[in-house]
Amino acid sequence: MKPKLIILSDLWGKKKSDWIDYYIKELQDHFVLQYYDCCELGRLDTSTYTEKNLHKQFINGGIDRAVQNLLAFEKGKIHILAFSVGGVIGWKLAIKNQNVLSLYAVSSTRLRYETNKPNTKIKLYFGENDIYSPKNEWYDLMGIDTNIEKGKEHQLYIEPQFAIHASNSIINDIHH
Repeated sequence: MKPKLIILSDLWGKKKSDWIDYYIKELQDHFVLQYYDCCELGRLDTSTYTEKNLHKQFINGGIDRAVQNLLAFEKGKIHILAFSVGGVIGWKLAIKNQNVLSLYAVSSTRLRYETNKPNTKIKLYFGENDIYSPKNEWYDLMGIDTNIEKGKEHQLYIEPQFAIHASNSIINDIHH
């Protein structure tokens, strides 16, 4: 039986995430996949589809609603691959749900505000030039190693090469 991997979108949800196909193509033979649009999970109003508006809604209750919905939807053992705001949703879910076996989060800059760490395997990826990524002190405090991608920005995850690299790393970690 294949392990289950849930994929949590970035702030834009599925409307702007054609790039997710790069990951699905690599991962589908190794996992039972479930993709979640974080805008839907957080019950955001996307009629004003701007980064500022969506971000504000996530901060003002959307993240917490998304976590509550995932707690209701996912009862079994899961692994998580999450992008940007999805990473903080996955992190908070892993704190509340002992069935989260691992969390892979890419460009999840809001993690810099987190002070509790989930009791699961964690692998984080950030672009070297992402100005909002956590500082070294945060990694030390959390006891987490990070993967800093040289010369990359916040949206490194939409690049096919990164998707293949990250997906293969997840496959190797979980299947070996």
